Amino acid sequence: MITFLILILLLFFAVYRFLKHPKFGKAPSGERLALIQKSPQYKNGKFENQSFTPDLAEGASMTGVLLEFFFKKVDRKSPTDLIPSVKTNLKELPLSEDVLVWFGHSSYFIQLEGKRFLIDPVFSGNASPIPGTTKSFKGTDIYSVDDLPEIDYLLMTHDHYDHLDYKTILELKPKIKKVITALGVGSHFEFWGFNPEIIIEKDWNEKIELDQNLTLYTAPSRHFSGRSFKRCNTLWTSFILETTDFRMYLGGDSGYDIHFAEIGKKFGIFDIVLLDNGQYNKNWKYIHNMPEDVIQAMNDLNAKRAFPVHSSKFALSLHSWDEPLKKVTELNSFSKNPIPLITPMIGEIVELKNEKQQFSAWWENIN
Repeated sequence: MITFLILILLLFFAVYRFLKHPKFGKAPSGERLALIQKSPQYKNGKFENQSFTPDLAEGASMTGVLLEFFFKKVDRKSPTDLIPSVKTNLKELPLSEDVLVWFGHSSYFIQLEGKRFLIDPVFSGNASPIPGTTKSFKGTDIYSVDDLPEIDYLLMTHDHYDHLDYKTILELKPKIKKVITALGVGSHFEFWGFNPEIIIEKDWNEKIELDQNLTLYTAPSRHFSGRSFKRCNTLWTSFILETTDFRMYLGGDSGYDIHFAEIGKKFGIFDIVLLDNGQYNKNWKYIHNMPEDVIQAMNDLNAKRAFPVHSSKFALSLHSWDEPLKKVTELNSFSKNPIPLITPMIGEIVELKNEKQQFSAWWENIN
């Protein structure tokens, strides 16, 4: 009995020490917390979505989800081949070129109006605080922080590990001029040594004039946040990036809700929308779009072209690695109003203002 109690105490101590690692970030406090508490989205001690959003869908239980995820035999195919990619030299891209380069999952680089943006970068090869538990697929890590030029604006949609990666952020620190994120997320960056003067935190429905011809707006999404046991103490957001003749929707993580139609009505036509399409499941359909939701959201947002992201790098759900791209492509082809899809390989240049650019179904020949 004494030996058993000692082992339990040692386990608790190890967990306690582990949770003190700086990778877990720091909860908002002081003036930041006081500002958060004034947000219309902050209720009952936490941030809330526009619509009621349960952790799990009706009929699902956390016990059942965990048993299914870890013990049930499901046909969750992972790629045995290397994920194909193209290594674009980002440092030598002329600033006059308006382009996007995807790094897999929800990480990407944008060059627009002479400014460089980096969104939700994860280059560590892991999407979890526990090393080696959520490893990236082979072939998806051809880029590192060393491959990036100086970044004018680092945009962070929320603080989950598959979007806000501690190791990547520390390595990026010397290259970042400004960080723009949602309320509370700046607490992590300050804790990690970033100058508070370069951090901009915004609530939903706010506007930031970046340049005389470049504007960024924040907008709702339907998701949650948290890097430890406490959830929703920081806000999650989507972004609209706009010039005088071009408009992009940068969706972040989201389940389907009224916000897509509201954003479409408010802003009009979007030249490109990037939408969460992967790591979904019927049991958590309220916080991640199902493929059919992506099709509806594309139409709600009046999209000319759509880029389905949040796939092809990590296995965070029970579906096969290539299912998100297969399903959204098929559903779009049978839609009443099919919208051109942007489906590049990792590293392939997307020409932002070239509506005729074509992409291959590269995932079809991967085992």
